[in-house]
Amino acid sequence: MEHTQTYDDSTAPGEDGVAGAEGGRLVGSDRVLAVLKELARHPDGVGLEELTRAMGSPKPTVHRALGALRRAGLAGQDARGRYVLGDEFLRMAFAHHEARPEHVRVRPVLAALAHRFGETAHYAVLDGHEVVYRAKVDPPSGAVRLTSTIGGRNPAHTTAVGKLLLTRQLNSLREVEAWTGGSPLERRTPRTLCATADLHRELEATRERGYGVDDQENETGVNCLALPVYLTSPTTPSGAVSISALAYRTPLATLVDALDEIRGLLGSLGEPHS
Repeated sequence: MEHTQTYDDSTAPGEDGVAGAEGGRLVGSDRVLAVLKELARHPDGVGLEELTRAMGSPKPTVHRALGALRRAGLAGQDARGRYVLGDEFLRMAFAHHEARPEHVRVRPVLAALAHRFGETAHYAVLDGHEVVYRAKVDPPSGAVRLTSTIGGRNPAHTTAVGKLLLTRQLNSLREVEAWTGGSPLERRTPRTLCATADLHRELEATRERGYGVDDQENETGVNCLALPVYLTSPTTPSGAVSISALAYRTPLATLVDALDEIRGLLGSLGEPHS
């Protein structure tokens, strides 16, 4: 499809010294979307001055972008005059999330896992070098809960779900090296696998055993076990379901010992079929 860059009267080429997209500067709708994403980082609201500094754009330009978002209902102002995501944005986001077929189908499984183990259960998908959490069920009332959020992201190489799903894409050391781009991987904890060779060995082990583990590699004190689920394809995992547990309360060995029970709770969702 042919792409045509358009500008409104506040974002004409060259205004505020702005170059085109090829110059690395935001213009037109790109700037409006960037402001929207920055607003999402401030659930308690953000002032125009602070937002301008975060965006690195002139105040009038940011203000006009906010005006466009407000007219669409995607941004608003609270009683203090600080900018927040608008009610229409929240309505669309939650309506879209609730309508996702995989979210509806997998939630009962997550609820069963959270109830059985008293820990948080997630459903996540792979998105490039990160995993995105599509669904989450916390343990019953009274248990310690994790701070993960639906829509939140973590590096794929630090998580059980990420490593499990990467086994479908990275089958050799050369492919792992290409995926990392030759750069060191982000270290989240002292146990994070940051060397390409180490990650390759872990992916091979994950592929052989059929499940992924995170032994306090993404967050100190939290371990995780993940299994694939087949929600949109009979042969290719749409994502993975995981149990994320506090290590002092539910050691990783406890989750591994309960593997057959976890698979039983997943039922047909955890099995490829023709």
